[in-house]
Amino acid sequence: MGDTEVEVLSARDVPLGGPRAMTVRRTLPQRSRTLIGAWCFVDHYGPDRVAESGGMDVAPHPHTGLQTVSWLFGGEIEHRDSLGSHAFVRPGELNLMTGGHGISHTEVSTPGTTVLHGVQLWVALPDAHRHAPRDFQHHAPAPVRHDGAEIRVFLGSLAGETSPVRTFTPLLGAELLLDPGATVVLPVDPAHEHGLLVDEGDVRLAGTRLRPAELGYVGAGRDTLTLANDSDHRARAVLIGGTPFGEEIVMWWNFIGRSHQDIAEAREDWERASDRFGHVEGYPGDRLPAPALPNAALTPRGNPPRA
Repeated sequence: MGDTEVEVLSARDVPLGGPRAMTVRRTLPQRSRTLIGAWCFVDHYGPDRVAESGGMDVAPHPHTGLQTVSWLFGGEIEHRDSLGSHAFVRPGELNLMTGGHGISHTEVSTPGTTVLHGVQLWVALPDAHRHAPRDFQHHAPAPVRHDGAEIRVFLGSLAGETSPVRTFTPLLGAELLLDPGATVVLPVDPAHEHGLLVDEGDVRLAGTRLRPAELGYVGAGRDTLTLANDSDHRARAVLIGGTPFGEEIVMWWNFIGRSHQDIAEAREDWERASDRFGHVEGYPGDRLPAPALPNAALTPRGNPPRA
């Protein structure tokens, strides 16, 4: 049967992007949970009125040991990276970037964007693949109907749909639009643990109510997930999942490694502008400097044992 408990993770506000920072709501990682499958980072933002917030303007910055998953509900973001990719993030379209050994990129909301709204997610690469070469993939999944929901599957398989996007561990990622009053039963892989991030409306996951910006976690062992929207308005959520990630990681700034030394070397490589991260063309400004390392050694973390 697996765990029946739903763990509710609340968000904290975090500035994103240096001097022109916008505020995002972060639900992962936190002290009680580092990972859901290989998902290690969940930022949720908007709807932000760009005229008031300034939108998104993240200067060139590096990544190691991870994949970035960009998914929008509203607005448009221009992406450039050191692989040479120049693409746009639009609602309902996935952009996935692999920064294994090293990549750098920029994210800037476009001039025509009036409201910016979406999620930015990270996936930790397993040790065997954490130095994978740079890569960029784009996918626009078609919506499918299941019970009282419209579903877009951007990673993995759900509701009879399978994404063609390549990942290094088994993963699930999908946007769910729940009809007013709908109860939706989703067949899922019992080998996966899952998280449900609510964007709009209140949604009950396995009977536990989740409010906007909350992330509900359920452990592996379930072959269905029941979601309910008791309101007379549409609700929206993002479902993530994956097989439990059996490795501890060190996550600091934009780097994922396995030791303090991994992080220190990546930081030094970025600060001295080594070829490891390449160069982003087309951004009219300086790159982001790395913050100072903490005085204490960074230590690997995994999920705490469940009681």
